[in-house]
This record gives sequence, C-alpha cells and structure tokens, in this order.
Amino acid sequence: MDAVASSKLSDGIDAPLWMFWKRRRYVVVVMAFLGFMNLYLTRVNLSVAIVAMTENRTVVGEDGSVAFERDFDWSSSVQGYVLSSFFYGYLVTQIPGGMLAARLGATNMFGTGVAGTSILALLTPLSSYGGAGWVIAIRVLQGMFQGVSFPVMHEVFAKWAPPCERSRMVMLSFAGIYVGTIVSNLVSGILAEALSWESIFYVFGAAGCLWYIAWAVMIRRTPQEDRFITVKEKEFIMQSLGNTEGPTKKVKHPWKSILSSSAVIACVTANFCNNWGFYNMLTLLPTFLKDALHFETQSSGIIAALPYLTMSIMLGVAGYLADWFQIKGVMTTTQVRRNFNCLSFISQAVFLTTGAILLDTVPTIICITIAITMGAFALTGYAVNHLDLSPKSAGVMMGLSNSFGTAAGIGSPILTGYLTPNKTGEEWKMVFYVASAIHMVGFVVYWFWASGELQPWSIEMQERRRKGYENKASVED
Repeated sequence: MDAVASSKLSDGIDAPLWMFWKRRRYVVVVMAFLGFMNLYLTRVNLSVAIVAMTENRTVVGEDGSVAFERDFDWSSSVQGYVLSSFFYGYLVTQIPGGMLAARLGATNMFGTGVAGTSILALLTPLSSYGGAGWVIAIRVLQGMFQGVSFPVMHEVFAKWAPPCERSRMVMLSFAGIYVGTIVSNLVSGILAEALSWESIFYVFGAAGCLWYIAWAVMIRRTPQEDRFITVKEKEFIMQSLGNTEGPTKKVKHPWKSILSSSAVIACVTANFCNNWGFYNMLTLLPTFLKDALHFETQSSGIIAALPYLTMSIMLGVAGYLADWFQIKGVMTTTQVRRNFNCLSFISQAVFLTTGAILLDTVPTIICITIAITMGAFALTGYAVNHLDLSPKSAGVMMGLSNSFGTAAGIGSPILTGYLTPNKTGEEWKMVFYVASAIHMVGFVVYWFWASGELQPWSIEMQERRRKGYENKASVED
C-alpha cells in the first residue's frame, strides 16, 4: 500500500501526533531516537577526548623551569588509525545484522548493540594506558556492536512504520544521531576541562546502560506482540503495510536481484558518498578547528556541535516534507527520494568547497554548518529508500549499503591523516576538495539510477503475484 492510500486509514486515536505517548509506534520512535543518541555519544566522544589525550600541557617545575607533557604521544597518522578503527568492526556486522534481525529479533539486537557499546566505553580509559593498540581493539569491538544498528532498525520500521509516516518516523529516529553528536561534542569538552578525559567515557557508558534497561522493558518486535497497543492502532499499522497475516515468516532474500539492481546500487553509492564527508567531519571536525582555526579543546567541542544541532532540526523538517509531498501527490516517491538526495549532495559540495577556499573562521564555520545540515535531505533520500524498494529485504539492503558507507568511514580519517601531516590550513583544504568531489559523484549516480517504487524482484511483489495466480485459479475452478 502506498503513502496516499495508507493516509486515508485511521488509527482511531484522538490526539495530535506530537503526543507520542498516545501511540505505541511513536513510543518506538522516541526510544529509537534515544538509542541512536546513546550510540553516537559513545562513538563520537573519542573525537574530542583524543584532543585532550594528546595535547601538550604546560608544567612548571619547582625551580621555575617550564616543560610540556601529554598523556599520549600519538602522531597524526596514529590518531587517524585510532579514530578510524571503529569502522573496521562496524563493517563486519552490517550484512549479518540485517540477515539475523528476523531470526533473533530486531529490537533485541538493537538493544544489545547499545548495551555492548556502552560497556566497552566504560573500559576505554583503562585500555588507553595499555597503548594505542588496546584502544583500537576496544573501538573495533564497539564498531561490531554498533554495526547492526541501522540494518536492524530498518527491520523494526518495516513492521512499525505506515508508508504515509515512513519518512518522518525514520528521520525523527535518526535525529538521535545528531543530538548524540551535539551532546557528545559539548559535554565531552566540558568534562575534559572540568574533570578529566577519562570521565567522558564513564558518563556516556553509564547512560547507555540505563537506556538499555528501559528499551528491554518497553519495546516489542512487532505491533502484534505489544501488549499496550490499542486494537485500532495495530489494525491501522498492519493494513497500511498490507500485512494482515501476523508476524513475518522466515524470509529468503533475492540476493542476485538485489546485487544487480540499479536502484540498490544508487543507494549504495549515495551511502558511500554521503558518509565520506559525514564521517570525516564527525571524527575530525574538532581536530580541524584546533589545527586550522586554532580553537581550544573545549571551544572546538562546542563549535563542532553547532552543525549537528541544525541538522537534527532539519531532519524533522525534511522527513515531514517528504511525507507531505507524497501524500498530496506533488511528487512521486521516486521524485522525493531523488530530488531530496541530490539537492543535499550538490549543496554539500558547494559549501564545503566554499568553506575551504575562504578558510576564515566565521565564513568557514557557516559553510561547514550549512553543508552538514543539508545532509538531512540525503538521509530522507537514500536512507529511507531501502524501505520503498522492498520492506522485507530493507534490513539486508541497508546492511549492504551501510557496509560501503562504513568503508568511507574507514578511508576518510586515514586519508585525512596523511593529507595533514603538518596540520596546516592549506593541507586541510585538500580534505574538503576531496569530499566535495565525492559528493558530486554521488549526485550523478543517484540522479540517474534511483527509484522509489516497489521492485519487481521484491518479496512483496512476488507474494502479490502468487496471490494473483491463486485467485485467478480459484475463479477458473
């Protein structure tokens, strides 16, 4: 059922959508938002902490002599490997996460991902004193726990999100990514200055453990299994999704068709291109602000949070507009995905290039902020697109797509480390030019190959054909 048709159904709840506690599907959204927030608290905190861990401190001796010391004497290239190590583990569990979600329960896997990452965050300070290798090992394990998050969340939304609300539900959940990034950048800098860099990991690790308890108690895999949902809301969700037969049985994914689909290749390419710039800024923006624009540790954390504040707001706007354009018939689903995604890519390329050319504090920060903010429209494009192509295979497709996005997360910090050995502004310009060029590649591929239609090879389409043949046979009999 498409967005226009599902919008004509009613969940029977006489309350505005902002009263999320009245609707169980929006309780899922809020808890998913907080889950993604905790994932990014523990993912991003090292980007600020590593600045404090490796910066020189002035030490005045008893005889009045002045010396400099730092906790860890890690070179720029070593820091690049430490920051990128998370993505090695993150890459490993993307596709398995999507495949196992239906068998083990997507909600169970998402909760375990947050809990495991949080426990490892609590162990990070101790591992740091063992050397960079131990930190890399911890980060690889954290990546493995977090690698399942996006694929399994697509499985959750395949069962909870009506087509007429799909974009906004996914985007509101993903807003937790950027709120987590904001809080991590802001609070990490404050904790490092007021207490110690170790406290960053203890505070955020504890927060994730508390979230897991709430998630396990409150959230169920499907509307059918939720004991608090109203009968009318459950029927609304199931009818909107065209599912009136209860929980989904074991799914056999059409891998050959998925891997050869131009629409899937468009999503994969867009994921890689968007994440190249996103992860580069996510992991290295505080370092850029310190090296090229000469901010202090706490200030760099505060300024680095600004783009993600504006993006978290824009996600809600972009998600609402995407649903509105489809419901009102202004654009088809394909047009929404293509136009939103490509608007984002060309905007990011323009503003990243402009910011690099100017390389002046205020104009450059404004350009970076606009570029990152426009990424919200890309997520409303390719990130939701998997659910359009085949809801029952959306998890594994997101796992495949995000594997390539993770490769970008691995490559971009390492390349940046080699491009900026002397940490000068001129060296950082090349980092921005590379990101802009990659966004333009994504623009071209997604514009020509993207689709928002249920694919002929999708499991749902195969089921429709089978039922059509069965109905035709029964009529002939």
